[in-house]
Amino acid sequence: MDFNKVIETNKQNIKNIIRLITKEDNEDLEQEVYLKIWKNSDKYEEKGSVKSWISTIARNTSLDYLKSSYQKVFRTSTSDDFVMDSIKDKKISPEAKIISLERQKKIIAAINKLKPKFKEVIMMCEINGYTYEECAKKLNCPIGTIKSRIFNAKKELAEELKELM
Repeated sequence: MDFNKVIETNKQNIKNIIRLITKEDNEDLEQEVYLKIWKNSDKYEEKGSVKSWISTIARNTSLDYLKSSYQKVFRTSTSDDFVMDSIKDKKISPEAKIISLERQKKIIAAINKLKPKFKEVIMMCEINGYTYEECAKKLNCPIGTIKSRIFNAKKELAEELKELM
């Protein structure tokens, strides 16, 4: 298993999983995932895809991080005031929810307005985390075509969504 190639092709997927679960960009957690991949590479059995194996490692590492940070707050606390100050308010105000939903609707509408070939590569690379190489293989076209379509799709999206920026 070529460790550098595996990391490079799955880097964005790992970041996305960590961000999805922990709600933050966490480079330390990424490094921990890379370390676990490296340490356990000899245990990987080629029954499934490498991407799903790495995704499982990233997901489990992120969940372990959440569990441990939750426990640290309660183990190190000495008073109720400290506990109350340490807990983040995860509730979003109704106004913020509405604004977020409206923003999401505008983004989805803008993506749906794209030409089918642009929409396809945006969905694959930016939403589903495929690399340009994986996308090119799936669509059976050159990587340069994928890059060009991504560039043009982003250009159209930027124009359509300039009010959100």
